[in-house]
Amino acid sequence: MGGSGTVHEADQPETKSGAVAWIDARLPVFRWFRAEYVDYRMPRNLNGLWNFGAILCVVLVLMLATGIFLAMNYTPAANAAFASIEVIERQVPAGWLLRALHMTGASLFMAALYVHLFRGLYYGSYKSPREILWLTGLVLLVMTMVTAFAGYVLPWGQMSYWGADVVGKAVGAIPGIGPDLEHVIEGSDALGDIFVHRFFVLHFVMAFAILGVVGLHVWALHVSGSNNPSGVEPAKPSDTLPFHPYYSSKDMVGIVLFGIVFAALAFLWPDLLSEPANYRPANPLHTPTDIEPEWYFLPFYGILQSVPSKFGGLVASAGAVLVLFAVPWLDPSPVRSARFRPLCRVALWGLVAAFVLLGLVGRHHAAGVWMIAGRCATLYYFAYFLVLLPFAPRFEKTRPLPTSLS
Repeated sequence: MGGSGTVHEADQPETKSGAVAWIDARLPVFRWFRAEYVDYRMPRNLNGLWNFGAILCVVLVLMLATGIFLAMNYTPAANAAFASIEVIERQVPAGWLLRALHMTGASLFMAALYVHLFRGLYYGSYKSPREILWLTGLVLLVMTMVTAFAGYVLPWGQMSYWGADVVGKAVGAIPGIGPDLEHVIEGSDALGDIFVHRFFVLHFVMAFAILGVVGLHVWALHVSGSNNPSGVEPAKPSDTLPFHPYYSSKDMVGIVLFGIVFAALAFLWPDLLSEPANYRPANPLHTPTDIEPEWYFLPFYGILQSVPSKFGGLVASAGAVLVLFAVPWLDPSPVRSARFRPLCRVALWGLVAAFVLLGLVGRHHAAGVWMIAGRCATLYYFAYFLVLLPFAPRFEKTRPLPTSLS
């Protein structure tokens, strides 16, 4: 290639010689990486909430790495699953560390995912031209929920067993197909080896499927471009900055701060993210006093309990996620960011309060005053998406939008 004067050299005068140039001429991975992760232009006004995309990617890699090593020592059978977890904790070298990282990662991944979702709602990242970006993100949310629940079942402790039992009965309450669907999930008339094995395979396969959808999500982001707190598209070159070094360094700071929280929870306060009852082996003959899912499922559990009908509660719980898929078409306002929508900004914080309240309702099992609070919070949750978003633009007075990000 030295003195040939090829078209490639004319087009890429900055290309280095050696192995990098040889590879790039045949498979332009380095040019692609530079275009998408070094020179890629980003809005100049992104705040700390945009760090959570990078944080989620790092935690996902950690979850996959620790999950592979845990799977090597796990036995997917009802009579051996709990014992294999004990072996990992007490006999496998650094097994306790791998499990601590995996369990903490699951909780903090869901926490970061909820913050990431809130950011999209607050700044209108679901509006044109980013509908595909929003939809792929919601697919990731559903896949992560399924993966997290399957992983919660695998230790086969008391809460694992009875949590699976509650979900199986809820699915069985679906008219017509419910009993057959419950049998497909459980594999037999009682929760046992088939159920544990199926959920082990589901957990393992779904984790790598998530990795593929993340790639699709990032691709959609790079096609449509990143939204920003103002919700205004960059109008001139000075409105943007290259990803590196500005946002790569910013993401690293966010990852380090998140890592400090991660380490504190994993090593200093592990009980905050674990259920003591799940450190006892599953006993079908002894029902725990309080059956509840992990904290990140509590809002949906609160909805399930607040609705009088078992099937109605299942529909409402699933609908709380499914309604998010319709948000790009439920919100006709031309203004993206809630910064410039006073009514929607207040209502959105009310939605956050309702979501937290539903989590508390799920924690207290929707009885007495908590039942009333759960029903009010459920009504508000759906009213925000089905009533306020569609009709607010008719009477909401928005603030003037900036003409430039700079």
